[in-house]
Amino acid sequence: MTAKLIGYARVSTGAQRTDRQEQDLLNAGVLPADLYVDSGVSGGKASRPAFDAARRALRDGDTLLVTTLDRLGRSTQNLLDLAADFRGGGVGLRVLNLGGGEVDTATPMGAMVFTVMSALATMELEIKRERIRNSVAKRRAAGDDLGGRRRAYSTSAIASAVRLIEAGVPAAQAARDLGMSRATLYRRMAELAAADAV
Repeated sequence: MTAKLIGYARVSTGAQRTDRQEQDLLNAGVLPADLYVDSGVSGGKASRPAFDAARRALRDGDTLLVTTLDRLGRSTQNLLDLAADFRGGGVGLRVLNLGGGEVDTATPMGAMVFTVMSALATMELEIKRERIRNSVAKRRAAGDDLGGRRRAYSTSAIASAVRLIEAGVPAAQAARDLGMSRATLYRRMAELAAADAV
């Protein structure tokens, strides 16, 4: 049985497309029947249906091809474990774009580059996560809207705003203090008055 090239492509969300990855893998010699695609599946998940199927299809002498390292996994340890599993099963791993060129773990140099680049990819991911955490913390400290579910306002909070307005506090200020627009405050006040009238 001749050795096969097994291609694997993945995107994390359903809104993303794998067309370019698939074309690059086909151009590298993967046959359409040997191409496995996960759509809307995170690289951090231990189980990915198409990836699991691709691994089951791999035989001694075959090579798994991916376009970039992050299509395989997120952590250095996970990537190194995969590479070790492949080596143990006589399976090669080729990354078409790793550090500006193609890397084949079947060669000693390729194995070393893969190890270094795996560590760098993990470090890059952690730096991105840290930047996001810092950005969210800064926006939260500045009082910026971060989206997500709106705060629920209790009846007593709206009643307190009504008392403030009756005492002469501008409605815009009372709404700002509650973290809502003036129109929302008026709507909530009307709802409260209607409920009291029942």
